Amino acid sequence: MTNPFFDHPILNSPYDCPRRHWELDKDGQPTQQIEETRRPAKFITPIPKPKKRKRSAAQVEIVFDEGMGLSTKDQQYDPTSIINEVRSRVDAWRSLTNSNHWQVTPETARLLQHWRHHTFGSIRPFFCQIEAVETAIWLTEVAPWFVSVPELVSGCTFHAHF
Repeated sequence: MTNPFFDHPILNSPYDCPRRHWELDKDGQPTQQIEETRRPAKFITPIPKPKKRKRSAAQVEIVFDEGMGLSTKDQQYDPTSIINEVRSRVDAWRSLTNSNHWQVTPETARLLQHWRHHTFGSIRPFFCQIEAVETAIWLTEVAPWFVSVPELVSGCTFHAHF
């Protein structure tokens, strides 16, 4: 029996923004369906329990369940949902065609023009490399003018242990 997910796992070029992905079910297994969007980030960061505890009165820890049953008393997980919000803001900013609207320094604008329009020879940067630098530029040069921290993280879920 043929399995398209394993026969042709790569759907996107490493040089372009990902536009398609294999759909996964709730257990992370391929459904054999292709989604015509970029896969949302669903990274999970383990939050380890403390190694040492004092013998004093034990404090009950609250399990912050992310809704998928991954968090337990022994191991808690925190999805990093802010990545999708930043990603969408950088995508919208990247789509601005007029460099005067980018709200960056002239040096940064020249660098972005080079990366976005230069015909590279044999060694060409991957999209993820350019996106990483664009994100750093957006966070340092653009976001401070247009986005407040509460606005950026609205709708994002954070769990912290102190």
